[in-house]
Amino acid sequence: MSENTSLTDAVRQVADDSLTGAIKRVAGHRPWLVDAALDGEDHGRADGAGHPPNRLLAGCARLAATALLSIVFLLAGSFLPRGSRIADADRQMPVAAAPKRVALVIGNAAYRHTPKLENPRNDAADIGAALRKLGFQVIEGLDLDKAAFEAAMRAFAAALRGAEVGVFFYAGHGLQVSGHNYLVPIDAQLTTVAALDFEMVRLDLVHRTMEREAQTSILFFDACRDNPLARNLARAMGTRSAEIGSGLTAVESGVGTLISFSTQPGRVALDGTGRNSPFAGALARQLGTSNDDLSAILIAVRNDVMKETDRRQVPWEHSALTGRFFFNPAPPAPAPVPGMHLRLSEAAEAWSATRDTTSVAVLGAFVARYRDTFYAELARARIEELSR
Repeated sequence: MSENTSLTDAVRQVADDSLTGAIKRVAGHRPWLVDAALDGEDHGRADGAGHPPNRLLAGCARLAATALLSIVFLLAGSFLPRGSRIADADRQMPVAAAPKRVALVIGNAAYRHTPKLENPRNDAADIGAALRKLGFQVIEGLDLDKAAFEAAMRAFAAALRGAEVGVFFYAGHGLQVSGHNYLVPIDAQLTTVAALDFEMVRLDLVHRTMEREAQTSILFFDACRDNPLARNLARAMGTRSAEIGSGLTAVESGVGTLISFSTQPGRVALDGTGRNSPFAGALARQLGTSNDDLSAILIAVRNDVMKETDRRQVPWEHSALTGRFFFNPAPPAPAPVPGMHLRLSEAAEAWSATRDTTSVAVLGAFVARYRDTFYAELARARIEELSR
């Protein structure tokens, strides 16, 4: 610095060198960004030559720009994972989000125009709890009338958008008429034929909604109970009452869908005498304990239900899944320890040179060095052999 350098120029020079250098050190591979920011000041310096006020303003602008860039780069670096580099950010792929899994669980028990059912609320609560533990977003509805049922379906459809898998569980009354299956809200009366359209929820509406929104759709229906409301409907239908079937009718699913019923088509399921129905109880147990795929889970559920009901009830399903589905997939295998492959290679070479030795001390040293490899077991066996 010359004797003629002013205090202002000295400060500018020191600030220029320190801040610009700091920015370039932080930016590393992005000098173009720094140069672009500072290039404007160079033009300003040339344009303002001989005009001290202009030079001072340009200097202030340059200091502000460099300070701002320093803050930007330092803050950007603070949000990166420890050990990562800013240069890596351009090449890194976004971290994959956990698969979206959504379930709608409904238990209708407190019917207003027919005797109350004992189990559906418990069934829905237990299935919902099991699904939450398995990472599902659960929408739960208990004792839903027609309006509440439809509101739950709309919420379910919205939550399903972009989901990998959707699950629907229903416990309550259901019936089939003219080959169509219906789920029964708690305010249904079924005193007219029109009540099928205005008081009931068609099962295929649920089915279509799920297949439209989710990649994989899984439906469980514990709705084949003896339904007293069917008698009301039979009186209203008169000669057409023969169209009312027992239980639910068989349903075919689209690709990527599995539909599970608590009993065979056209049969009535049992309520059970405990907290849960035989089907829901077996399903909740399997969801909470099994790491098998869905097909194996349903076989286990079927066997449990048949045993509990003396083979009077046989769960049934129709599947068009295109692959194995796991509610509770096994955790991924641990990543190999860095350098393990090299260590095994080194141990193999060392063992080839040591295996024929008769020195227990040499073998002991080998074990101490390669204790976490298979070859250490061979060395221990060799020590035992020499010690006999």
